[in-house]
Amino acid sequence: MKRSTINDIMASADDMIRSYGFKLPPFAYWTPEEFKARAKEAEALIQARCGWDITDYGAGRFDEMGLFLFTLRNGRLADLQRGGGMCYAEKLLISRRDQLSPMHTHVIKAEDIINRGGATMIVELFGSDDEGNFAEDRGGMVMCDGIPREFAPGEKLKFAPGESLTLMPGDWHAFWGEGGDVLIGEVSTVNDDETDNIFREPIGRFAEIEEDVAPTHLLVSDYAKWLT
Repeated sequence: MKRSTINDIMASADDMIRSYGFKLPPFAYWTPEEFKARAKEAEALIQARCGWDITDYGAGRFDEMGLFLFTLRNGRLADLQRGGGMCYAEKLLISRRDQLSPMHTHVIKAEDIINRGGATMIVELFGSDDEGNFAEDRGGMVMCDGIPREFAPGEKLKFAPGESLTLMPGDWHAFWGEGGDVLIGEVSTVNDDETDNIFREPIGRFAEIEEDVAPTHLLVSDYAKWLT
């Protein structure tokens, strides 16, 4: 993806988030130079990979297959492993109209996916086989706003603003906006995007960046290059 495109996506996403009464935290608006200058005090943010995250899954077709994310907070795996402490994470996502976030599951992370505003959120679901692999012939059960709901393999559930579902490890899912863009909230256990996203197809998690202009703000995938 071109850096100029990423800068434009950031600006439009911020406008949409604000239009629904949400505001991003102050560090969201640090320039790259400010982030470098404050890297020591922001060490916890950097290690937790909080911040901007825009991906086309390495396919180069963001409008068709991509996702905007902002990680607001992220806990510590060590706390999760010992069973106490900061075991949670929170994100804001924007899924554009008919923009696919492709079929995947997680090994560790359980997550609530909440339609925070906009159009209808569509979630396509499949179950796992006995080894946890994608199973095109298996359904399962998810919680929808605390109410159990069984799903058939490949069933597409619809969620209006305010509605949500809970996904557990092994619940294979893809999602997109129907009829317009959707602002999505994600509340989950500790999030590790480097290792805990298992995609059905062999695709990448992060975009490759063409540096045609300077970044407005750093992506989480920029931290290793820009801040070390």
